Amino acid sequence: MRYVGRIYRPPSEADAYILQATIGCSWNKCTYCDMYRDKQFAVRPLADTLADIATAAARFGSDVRKVFVADGDALALDMVHWRAILKGCRESFSSLRRVSCYAMASNVLAKTADELAELRELGLELLYIGPESGDDATLKRIAKGSTAADHVAAAARAHAAGMRLSVIFLLGAGGIERSGEHARASAELATAMDPRFLSALTLTVVPGTPIARAEAKGLFRLPDVAGTLRELRTFLAGAAPTDAVFRSNHASNHLPIAGRLPRDRDAMVAAVDAALAGEVALRPDWLRGL
Repeated sequence: MRYVGRIYRPPSEADAYILQATIGCSWNKCTYCDMYRDKQFAVRPLADTLADIATAAARFGSDVRKVFVADGDALALDMVHWRAILKGCRESFSSLRRVSCYAMASNVLAKTADELAELRELGLELLYIGPESGDDATLKRIAKGSTAADHVAAAARAHAAGMRLSVIFLLGAGGIERSGEHARASAELATAMDPRFLSALTLTVVPGTPIARAEAKGLFRLPDVAGTLRELRTFLAGAAPTDAVFRSNHASNHLPIAGRLPRDRDAMVAAVDAALAGEVALRPDWLRGL
């Protein structure tokens, strides 16, 4: 398959066919992120994208059960592209179960209710959205481009269309200064967005990013391991979606835990407490990554 630059996908899409329909991220301003800084955002020619679907069908056929449409926020594609891509996937992969993509709140809100419903009908079933924080002060500092209220509105739009959401929060995004506010507001936003899947990652300060420059000037300080674990505890104790699968198994995290919220809240909070007490071994830094 043809890819431009590095390709990123959620851990749960490890067994998916990755179809690059856009290059880079249409926003690409988040201070902590360097995933797409080596790319200029562009929409791939539709003929190329459809040719890749045909090639994948010829090679893998019925083995393709999931398709993840890349890059950073492929929902930004216009409806002409999406209709052709989703119809092509449906016609080419006989065992296809779902199509998914990364999205931003602004991408969702840019589509009408009818357009989102049409995309769902054509097979776009799951959106991965990363608010990173529910704290508006933190969202502004990390240049997320949307407020907590924007994310609530986007989630409501997606739910109304019948789409499922996988929502990602970023431990440490508020720095030491707003650690508590960030954790509490993130729990509130997770409740309001009511996703089917929910995950927590841990911020890594990547050299060359705006947040790394802020850190070098003393304008940002990442919480230590205990600090991010306390954020995780606050988040788990406060988040109350209807029924969400929760994971902190991303490689960036010190403590991989899993369960359902709210069903397994007490057990997961107890696991964090055990880690804070030194009773549970944490993932060593040499095993952590982006």
